[in-house]
Amino acid sequence: MAFSNTFDTTNPGSAVSNREDLTDVLTILAPEETPVLSSASKKKSGATFTEWTVDALSAPSTAGVREGADVGQTIGNDADPGFIDKFSGRARLGNYVQKFRRAFQVSDLQDAVESVGPAKIAQAEAKAIRELKRDVEATLLGTQDRSVEDGVNTPYGLRGLGDWIDSAGPADVTAGFRTPASSIYDISTSGAFSEAALNDLISSIYRETGSSNNLMLVADTGLRRTIADFARISAGATENIRSVNYDGNRAEIKLSVELYQSDHGIVSIVNMNPDTAPATIAGGTDYNDGYLINPEYYGVHELIPMGSTRLPNEGGGERGFCDCTLTLGVYHPQAHGKITQ
Repeated sequence: MAFSNTFDTTNPGSAVSNREDLTDVLTILAPEETPVLSSASKKKSGATFTEWTVDALSAPSTAGVREGADVGQTIGNDADPGFIDKFSGRARLGNYVQKFRRAFQVSDLQDAVESVGPAKIAQAEAKAIRELKRDVEATLLGTQDRSVEDGVNTPYGLRGLGDWIDSAGPADVTAGFRTPASSIYDISTSGAFSEAALNDLISSIYRETGSSNNLMLVADTGLRRTIADFARISAGATENIRSVNYDGNRAEIKLSVELYQSDHGIVSIVNMNPDTAPATIAGGTDYNDGYLINPEYYGVHELIPMGSTRLPNEGGGERGFCDCTLTLGVYHPQAHGKITQ
């Protein structure tokens, strides 16, 4: 005997009159955080190539000066170095800007109907801005070198943090201003990252800056979990579990590490956006990358601030684009470090 049912919606029957139950909730299924872009100081750029100068102090001298000696005078076996150009060691660093853009369009019919979300031109514009910020974040975290527009196939491109923090380059950064090898930890050659290795990186940065500045470690998921284990596992070969005291009246044990205080600086540990992480962009599966950066010594220079432009509606519906043009300024490459794999 036939009966009424809810599953047959293609033939005449009771199911064709059932109402939809579509909740008025829209969830964005993608991470949106941009810690490097958000924490960078913002400055105005006035050209497609943004530059800054760096300088260094000469090494300390413990030699005294003989009584009565004039500047540059040789007395016995001691020679006064005389007058010295104090600016001969200056260098000029720079980075090209990069243009970012996300276009959007909504048909006239879609903009007129009611929908969950909703899905109108204002929402399309807002989503494009959010996507644009992730594009910028991924580029700032990248390992790519800068590029100059050639009018054919190559656009302007900014140099990412991964290339700035490099003991062997870039070529335009003189050796005296490059990141020391001791501030870079390569897991592929040095093995698993450890608490001792983290302290070595912090100490190396301190030896370059001479101050215990507050650092920020932007860590991918694998590296973040490794650092969380610092509080539970000893650095010994036997990997003994550490004893941790906690309040027995509270049913809560905190195993994450958000602030690491060392002898040479305090490190705030924040999550790297997994969608913008270098490993994700490169198609890797070991998410152990991290940048140990000093917010005082890097910034974003904007030639065209992030904004939105509406284009004429030619009959199909409202449309427009969001864009920005900016570059990354790393004012002191020696003030940063990185963990790579």
